[in-house]
Amino acid sequence: MRHGVRLAVDPGNARIGVAASDPSGTLASPVETVRRGKGDLDRIALLVVEREAREVVVGHPASLSGQEGPAARSARAFANTLARLLDPIPVRLVDERLTTVTAQSQLLSGASFGKKGAKGGKARRSVIDQAAATVLLQSALDQERSTGHPPGEIVRSSQGDSDERQG
Repeated sequence: MRHGVRLAVDPGNARIGVAASDPSGTLASPVETVRRGKGDLDRIALLVVEREAREVVVGHPASLSGQEGPAARSARAFANTLARLLDPIPVRLVDERLTTVTAQSQLLSGASFGKKGAKGGKARRSVIDQAAATVLLQSALDQERSTGHPPGEIVRSSQGDSDERQG
């Protein structure tokens, strides 16, 4: 298992959930939710620097058929841009199927999650985004620990598409 903090981002249309691991790469924890749009990549880059992250994992919503749909293409484009910004820090696309569903079901079972009203809805979505990034990162850490290899696909900062797969 490689040592060092990993940062995970779960990019959505409106918000980006962010999570980070401990320095040993054992446990993922929620960090924050970044509003999608102007300055979002800069905020993520700042979190990478602040936490001295060795790698960034980006959620990639692969379809069950293996083909890339619109959400997966959007995540890949986001990861490509992030890789160029963060170079030489590696960025990986990691399958995130069902992370939001898993995070939501885990949160719904918690006692303090049932806030009602518009503010409660926004707060709930923000927490779900962070929880989805945490589920994504924990899954990636567990996969690396069990296989001995970093999960997913490395995104090359110098090209539009990645061709290396690992996992």
